[in-house]
Amino acid sequence: MHLNLEDQHIFVTGGSRGIGLAIVKDLLNSGARVSTVSTKLSDELEKLKSDYPSTLNYLKIDLLNPEEIKLAWNKANEINPLTGLVNNAGVAFSSDLKSDDHNQWLSDWDKTFAINTRATAYLCKLAVETFCNAAGGRIVNITSRAAYRGDTPDYLAYGASKGALVSLTKTIARAYGKDDIKAFEIAPGFTRTDMAQDFIDQYGENYALDDIALKNLTEPGDISPTIVFLLSGKADHLTGTSIDVNAGSYVH
Repeated sequence: MHLNLEDQHIFVTGGSRGIGLAIVKDLLNSGARVSTVSTKLSDELEKLKSDYPSTLNYLKIDLLNPEEIKLAWNKANEINPLTGLVNNAGVAFSSDLKSDDHNQWLSDWDKTFAINTRATAYLCKLAVETFCNAAGGRIVNITSRAAYRGDTPDYLAYGASKGALVSLTKTIARAYGKDDIKAFEIAPGFTRTDMAQDFIDQYGENYALDDIALKNLTEPGDISPTIVFLLSGKADHLTGTSIDVNAGSYVH
């Protein structure tokens, strides 16, 4: 099946590396126009900009700042009307539940929820407002296996922040379907990314490998094609659905 997204303009957060970069690549290869935001322009994304000068737009923003989020969304929509949103950006801090430093623990929680949950929710709000005044649109929120089965105690904030996105996504799907807005949720398991490297350094790669049913760790390119499929319009009746991509490490 060939997925042609030439009539689409997708807003992707965290597109400079990892899963987000793979999503941007696959969307561009499918003909879509992409606007992506991150705190830093990576070498890989800069090369993509030179390969796709007319269809890839990059904006540097801080997801802790709602004004920057709104400005970036509006700028992208002015370039070409947006038809889709992929909330991929996220952070994961190791923060020991038994730590004596309560202030640091609370600070890690606040920053985790500000980026993983509040920024995602605000972009969903902007998308719903935009899509309701246009011809509809599609939202894909990247959550996590941890939203369903939990995580290690030191990554409790990460799992909880992603769990909130499950309800957010399903509520949007149920509330705005008649406005031609579809919302989907992708829950990856452990994936080989820069963000996951801290976990690998702490626990070792075998810890992750022993937890999955397949021989190899999931790569970003194992996840991105599903996002393109959901944005293509071929799967609109999956709206509200949670799709696990976790190499059989959690089945529910």
